[in-house]
Amino acid sequence: MKCDLCDKPAVVHEVSINNGVKKEVHLCLEHAQAAGLSIPGQQPINQLLKKFVVGQASAPEAKRCERCGSTFSQIRQTNLIGCPDCYTTFHEPISSLIEQAQFGSTAHVGRVPNQLHTPTQVELRTRKLLKELDAAVTAEQYERAADLRDRLDKLSTELPNDEHSSGDAS
Repeated sequence: MKCDLCDKPAVVHEVSINNGVKKEVHLCLEHAQAAGLSIPGQQPINQLLKKFVVGQASAPEAKRCERCGSTFSQIRQTNLIGCPDCYTTFHEPISSLIEQAQFGSTAHVGRVPNQLHTPTQVELRTRKLLKELDAAVTAEQYERAADLRDRLDKLSTELPNDEHSSGDAS
């Protein structure tokens, strides 16, 4: 595209809409400088980024814990809370972090490594019955499916101590 005022290539393209009327201006480097418009590529990248970063970075940094001096960004970066007072100082943002880490829960629910978890007998029986139930429904064996459903209900009401005493090894 060429400059509106001469035949040189346009480097600044300005579009403005006033009262529903669209106005486009295309200027070369010389005419853009004369008009006082910012020239692309001549502004340092740091100045451009400050427009976006300053507003976001300054808000969390403004608040510090009075006891240990930690900021919320430090807590987020290290995943370590500085002291007990940090919980009250940064209550709202820390609560949202805990919710994310605990899948919506605000209280610690604990964690068991997957390789250490071995399914209990009740879990194994439940899985087996669910597979059988699914197969029975697919085969349209509704009486058998109802029986399996009842066995699942009974199994879900069993206490963990009862699973060792029951002799039913379905």
